[in-house]
Order: sequence, then C-alpha cells, then structure tokens
Amino acid sequence: MEITSNFGTPGPAMGTASAGQSDYQTFLNMLTVQMRNQDPLNPMNSTEFAVQLATFSGVEQQSYTNQLLSSMLNQTGLSDLGSWVGMEARIYGGAWYEGESIKLTPDPALGADEVTLIVRDSNGNIVDNRSLETDALSYEWDGLGADGQPLPDGTYTFEIESKSEGEVIDTQPVAAYVPILEARYENGATMLVLPGNLWVDSAAVTGLRRPS
Repeated sequence: MEITSNFGTPGPAMGTASAGQSDYQTFLNMLTVQMRNQDPLNPMNSTEFAVQLATFSGVEQQSYTNQLLSSMLNQTGLSDLGSWVGMEARIYGGAWYEGESIKLTPDPALGADEVTLIVRDSNGNIVDNRSLETDALSYEWDGLGADGQPLPDGTYTFEIESKSEGEVIDTQPVAAYVPILEARYENGATMLVLPGNLWVDSAAVTGLRRPS
C-alpha cells in the first residue's frame, strides 16, 4: 500500500511477519558463510563489515516489530477502529508540517563517524540538511530550512546519510511518528487518516505509541 495525499506522496509497503523472518534467516546464513570463507590474508574491509552488521541489526528489529504489530492486530481483529485514533503511528513516506515539530526516528549506520539528516519537500527538492549525533535514535525536526527560516506548510520526507572516514556507507529513509486523526474501513483495509489529509494503510505502520 502507499501513503496518499493531495500531493501524491508515496510510502513503502511493509511485508508480512513471515516474510521478515525468512529474510532475517537468509541474511544470517549468508553472513555466516561469508565470514567462514573469507581469505585470512585479505579479510573483509572493516567498513564493509560494519555496514553488514548494521543491516543485520535492522532486519532483526524489523522482524520483531512486524511480529508485535501482527499479534496486536490479530487480537483486536481490527474491530475497534477507535483504538487507533489519538495514537501516534510510526510511518515512512513523509509527514505533514504545519508549524509543529515532527518526531523522527533516525537509525544511523553502525560505524558511522558523520551523520546528516536530509529533508525534501513534496517536489523532492532538498530544503534542509543538518548534522546528527552518530548514535541518534530520535530527533525532533523544527521545520526550519537551510537558511534558518520556517518552511511553508506541506508534506516533507526525511533521510539520513551515514559516512565513515568521508565515504558514504549508508543512505536510508527516516520514519516519523505521526498522530492518527481518524480510522476507517476502505475496500477491506483499515485506512488511517493523518494530518494534512495523508492516508496510510494500517499494514504500513511500523510502530504505535501513545503521545508523549
């Protein structure tokens, strides 16, 4: 499914828990074989190894998250749409900015010594970039552009670029926690309505929490 809005902003669909578990086991087997058969006189580059370890960690965490969400949805049967309203959903694909800061969940690559947050508007133009701590797992974007001035209301997407010794080792989208304003059934799916008239399939939610 995709996140949709008046701007047509897409968001990636999430796989099933079983698919996540399969990918996790396959990755583990491949990494084990690679380590076992590497040339002892020419071992794997440390930066490359750090990137693969970061990927391993991300796959493991996503598998756990998918299982948790699947269990929660099966227990409720999605019969109580009201339980979604007022919660904060963790989603990819962009968030609506209208003067309030947006809560992000960056995940810098393991081994990075430089991390940059990149912000794009609904047309894909870079409107802001700023340095983050290399271990930052949460960040509130204040809506200011590269010139320090407030950006106009609209949909913005986020990504982080991780570098090690000046080389880019990872670039990935950043998820945001967004308040759920409404939940409704559409064509057999539970669709969540977010600020800015953004719509997202509940299956694309990668985390759920009460507002802090």
